[in-house]
Amino acid sequence: MDYTAKIEVEKGERKRYIAKADKVIGGWGIKMPDVYPPLLLDFGKGDFSKTGHIEYWIANDEKNGYCGKFIFMFKGQTCPAHSHRKKHETFMVVKGAITMRINGKKIIKMKEGQVLKMPQRNLHTFTAERDSLILEVSQPSIKKDNFFADRKIGTI
Repeated sequence: MDYTAKIEVEKGERKRYIAKADKVIGGWGIKMPDVYPPLLLDFGKGDFSKTGHIEYWIANDEKNGYCGKFIFMFKGQTCPAHSHRKKHETFMVVKGAITMRINGKKIIKMKEGQVLKMPQRNLHTFTAERDSLILEVSQPSIKKDNFFADRKIGTI
């Protein structure tokens, strides 16, 4: 993805984190799609072990209006607070457990099999309580529709 380059993990670390994630995911008996290369996002923070996740995209079809991806997070990782103006998302925890914070107030603890809809313009962040795999089904991921509360990250 050309517009995510500034928030991706440096190439030297990629192989190590992918191998570590593959071991966990494989231990669950799950195979990730290989439609696109995985995105390792540290959101420009430089500490993937705390801030970040890995995205395994299935589809991102702007023409037909849908996106599907898996988000893998190691225990303790957080996706920074952000919102979308266009994208409506639905999350399902496939493995693990996450804590979702919405609009800085509402806290939802999600376990395996639980589903949460995230309408546009809701500021949301999530943290993995243990190694976790989330399925995201949404409208397409598009450039300049990711608005982060942290101004250093900005709009992606």
